[in-house]
Formats: sequence, C-alpha cells, structure tokens
Amino acid sequence: MTETRETRLVDTFVALTDNLVADYDVLDVLQTLVDRSVELFDAAAGAIHLLNRDGALEVAASTSERSGFIGLLQLNAGEGPCITAVTTGELVTSEDIASLAERWPRFAAASKDHGYRSVHAIPLRLRDDVIGSLNLFRELDGALNGADARAAQALADVATISILQQRTMRDATVTAEQLQYALDAKVPIEQAKGYVARALSVDVDTAREVLRRYARSVQRKLSEVAVEVADGTIPLDDVLAGSPRDPR
Repeated sequence: MTETRETRLVDTFVALTDNLVADYDVLDVLQTLVDRSVELFDAAAGAIHLLNRDGALEVAASTSERSGFIGLLQLNAGEGPCITAVTTGELVTSEDIASLAERWPRFAAASKDHGYRSVHAIPLRLRDDVIGSLNLFRELDGALNGADARAAQALADVATISILQQRTMRDATVTAEQLQYALDAKVPIEQAKGYVARALSVDVDTAREVLRRYARSVQRKLSEVAVEVADGTIPLDDVLAGSPRDPR
C-alpha cells in the first residue's frame, strides 16, 4: 500500500509523542522534527534554532552539514525569519526573494546565493513561551498554505511539549538548563561525527545517521554514545554493525 502524505504526518506525530517519557534524547526529538518537516512540507533543507541560557539563538539541529548552509543559519540567528518567529511567537513566511529582501536584505542575499527562494519559520512554543524555531528553506517560490502552516505549527508544538515535559515553564532556570543541555550535547556529537566520517570516508551527514541508528538500536542517548565512540570505548565495528558485539 502506498504511504500517503497524511499517513506520514500521523507517523511523525507518533514519533514525537513517543518521546513523552521520563528519559529521552532531546537532540533526537529535534532531529526527527526537522527531518520529517523537510519531507512533509517539500523543503530543500531545514534547521532548528534554540535560545541558549544567554538568550541568544544557536543551531541545535539541521538537515545539512554543508559549511555554506551553516553559515546561512548563523546569519539567520542575527537577522531573518527565524529571529522574528522567536520574538513574535508567530509563524513567519516569506514566499519569494523579494519579500525576504524587504525585511532582511542581508539574509535574502545569502539565501538567494544558496538557491533558497522562500523561507518559513515556525516558532517552538508552549502557550506564550517561545524556546526557538523550526526553519524550512525551499528552492521554489510560494508560501505555506493554511493546512500546511497549521500542521507545521502542530508538529512544532508537540516537539516543544516533549522537550519541556515534566518541567514548569515558570522556572526559568530549569528551562534554560534544559535547553543549554541540548546545545552542549552537540559538542561530543560533532566530534564523533567527524571521527566516523574520517574512519569510513563518508560525509558528515552519513556519519550522523550511522550514529543515530546505533544509538537507537542500543536504546541509549545519542550524546552518550557519541562520547564513547569518540574516546574508543565503543568500537567502530559495533557502530557499523548496529549493535554491540558478543564478547564470547
């Protein structure tokens, strides 16, 4: 049976709500959200920004490791739809380069250079509190239609609840620590991705998926696995096999 777009959307909601448990991997929630959103809403690339403890936006997850794309995201953190979505708590959609240039000329020029003509930023929010944004980059002109905009916001809302579940939004310290953990956890993951990429002679996007598959197969957090892969505790052969070797 052919999988319909509606089925994939439902499956994405299920994947995100499966993380509403006592112990879950925040970064895996974010990566799942951005990967599925790019597929569902016909985007060429996507990324998630989170507010760190100092109130600045940082890239927490993305669908591409290309240096040019990361540079665009860093610019987006200072100017562009992303920061507007976070400050207003509203979905921001720019359907073509002209509409981008009217509000964010530097970002519009950089976006055009990378082949992206329309950008949509969806706030990660719980009621009136916004913790970041989901950003979708498309190579064609056009705004998100009403149904897609509602679906994208619903996915972002579910992911936000997953991140902040069992924590009160009134406690700013706890919230900041939780978000900072997600950002800090990227450091060993970046190191492990580089190690796996070099060892296997693959790009870092492929290395990331290899690590994610292994972490899921052993039911451990990606950040924990990354530390042990980088320091040699987990043999690379185990990661490739997808499960630990039997020492017998």
